[in-house]
Amino acid sequence: MKKIAVILSGCGVFDGSEIYESVLTLLRIEQNNAQYQCMAPDIEQLHVINHLNGDVAEGESRNVLVEAARLARGDVLDLSTANAADYDALIIPGGFGAAKNLCDFAVNGAQCEVNEIVASFTQEIHKAGKPVGLICIAPAMTPLLFGEGTQCTIGTDTDTAAAIEAMGGQHQICPVDEMVIDTEKRVVTTPAYMLAESISEAASGINKLVDAVIEMA
Repeated sequence: MKKIAVILSGCGVFDGSEIYESVLTLLRIEQNNAQYQCMAPDIEQLHVINHLNGDVAEGESRNVLVEAARLARGDVLDLSTANAADYDALIIPGGFGAAKNLCDFAVNGAQCEVNEIVASFTQEIHKAGKPVGLICIAPAMTPLLFGEGTQCTIGTDTDTAAAIEAMGGQHQICPVDEMVIDTEKRVVTTPAYMLAESISEAASGINKLVDAVIEMA
């Protein structure tokens, strides 16, 4: 049975992993008769957002690994202890946590850097020829993770696409129910909630991405 690593960035669309995207990913992995293992870096979030009103919760701090455990029902690994050799593929759901905690794209745009632990694990998977799927805003990391010329999509947002191009990526416009596959790099991306207006729309592209990643694994 194929085993898929899933890197989470917390819990909650505005400061962690997008919950619907994450759950849809896990569900589709199981529907493909594969296994998943959630994992997250043991670091502090950039900040905490009150999801009721959208304000920053001043003076409050949360840990990405601890918050990811909410999504994983407690079954989550510290990413620094995970062994890439144990997995056949990797998927990274979106949510602002991917751009705030896994990297600093939300703050620094095209001058961003990826968290060292996230980069190390992802690149080990990639160097072994295993496929990687990135959802929503997570594809903003693709040029830094997989090198210049990597094909990817975040949908149709021109500013984000321009930043990806400035980092050396090749952005492709893509509708919510489709995906972009870089066959040479074995990288699969889909817009999800960069475009989706409902959970069903998000699922349409995520299901295709998960199916493709598992088929490639």
